[in-house]
Amino acid sequence: MGNTKSSALSKELLEELKSNTKYSETELSTWYQTFLKECPGGKISKQQFEGIYASFFPNADPSKYAQHVFRSFDTNADGTLDFKEYIVALHLTSGGKTLQKLEWAFALYDVDGNGNISKSEILEIVKSIFNMIPADDQKVLPEDENTPEKRADKIWQFFGKKENDKISEGEFIHGVMDNKDILRLIQYDEPQQIKDKLKEKKQ
Repeated sequence: MGNTKSSALSKELLEELKSNTKYSETELSTWYQTFLKECPGGKISKQQFEGIYASFFPNADPSKYAQHVFRSFDTNADGTLDFKEYIVALHLTSGGKTLQKLEWAFALYDVDGNGNISKSEILEIVKSIFNMIPADDQKVLPEDENTPEKRADKIWQFFGKKENDKISEGEFIHGVMDNKDILRLIQYDEPQQIKDKLKEKKQ
């Protein structure tokens, strides 16, 4: 992307982002200016991304979850997010189409990127989600999902898997689409907080 350091979005990128996300031209242009102010080089490093997440969750520890989210959106694996990757990330985590969100969720849980999810990968992501849930909120969770281990077990049992089995992307997407309870178990619903913060920055 040769246009990242320009102060205006290229027409091609603007059209691509408008067609692939729900954002308007005005929103995208405003966010691009904010993006360049915070990241003059046109890229967000993993550390900067973790810092953004930390500002959204002052009373929790989102660092592990942020690392996994960053990995899942760093599509060219260069250790940074450019504006396009950043906007796609924002779109998918705050209201993209269900299928797109589930494809992203699969990439999030597929920690080693081998195209399948193991139980240990489920547990790793669920632990990172629990780090963001305040202790008082954890106390009121249902008995069978009030620890990362219990929640991972519940997800694994839903898919009918043995301890060392794997879940393919197709199985994952169809299973979650057919059961809203599992969708609730696999995600951490932070988008509204993030959107509110972005609105503050725009004003």
